[in-house]
Amino acid sequence: MHIEFRHLRTIKAIHQEGGLARAADMLNITQSALSHQIKGLEDQAGVELFLRRSKPMKLSAAGLRLLRLAEQVLPQVEAIQAEFSALRDGNTGRMYIAIECHACFEWLFPVLEGLRKNWSDVDVDIRPGLAFDALPALQKEEVDLVVSSDPEDLPGVEFIELFDYNPVFVASAQHPLAEKPYVDAEDFRGQTLITYPVEKARLDIFNQLLTPAGVEPAHIRQVELTAVILLLVASNRGISVLPDWVVREVKYSSDYVTRPLTAKGITRRLYAAIRSEDRDKPYMQELIRLAKVEARRLQQQ
Repeated sequence: MHIEFRHLRTIKAIHQEGGLARAADMLNITQSALSHQIKGLEDQAGVELFLRRSKPMKLSAAGLRLLRLAEQVLPQVEAIQAEFSALRDGNTGRMYIAIECHACFEWLFPVLEGLRKNWSDVDVDIRPGLAFDALPALQKEEVDLVVSSDPEDLPGVEFIELFDYNPVFVASAQHPLAEKPYVDAEDFRGQTLITYPVEKARLDIFNQLLTPAGVEPAHIRQVELTAVILLLVASNRGISVLPDWVVREVKYSSDYVTRPLTAKGITRRLYAAIRSEDRDKPYMQELIRLAKVEARRLQQQ
């Protein structure tokens, strides 16, 4: 027996309307077409589905069993249709984010909170474990957005500018380097450098200053949390380099100072990398808008 969704809708409509004419109007088909559909379904089933002599038209015992099936199946079909419609219109979906900028966790959380309030049907998750293979993961649709400061020319991927920032030197107010107006690569030689637990190639201090100059600090200490990095720096346990907005945002202590890297300073730019096909999704546009709003707030502090 081959039962289609239209058959279930027909059974339900006739039961609700109590006759072929009103059911045909409800389904927007002719009464003749509806009669042929019922006859074809009864021929398949080998039993009568309706008690035709009754007024209003009633379902037989077999028809009632088919009605119960319709009442179970049709709401599920309608629900999945609504879900697909929302996906198509960009009102719901998935937002898996990978972050190459470790400090950006603290910047990103207020952005995600704003998105959650207005787009509760969007499934949001952060995938820090993909940080080092984030862009390939974006191309393979394993993540949907990558926060990065290193744009690449990748097919099907767009890098949308978010904001500029300055990596700054951070040291205890009692550290000898705190007396300098700025620091150079050579100033890091022999020092204990406190960094996030990220490979050196991903750290601004190395890829923008130390590695090109051929300088290595004496020791590298990796710490997960910004507040702990600043605590150690304030205690003169080492020096660090952090984005300027991170130092302004955390405001942990007054026992450390910041200085520019080199006389001219270093400027970096943060991007949101997304697949080109996702750019026009409303919730993607909203996330990027919120990210830029939060960036302006940080820069105005």
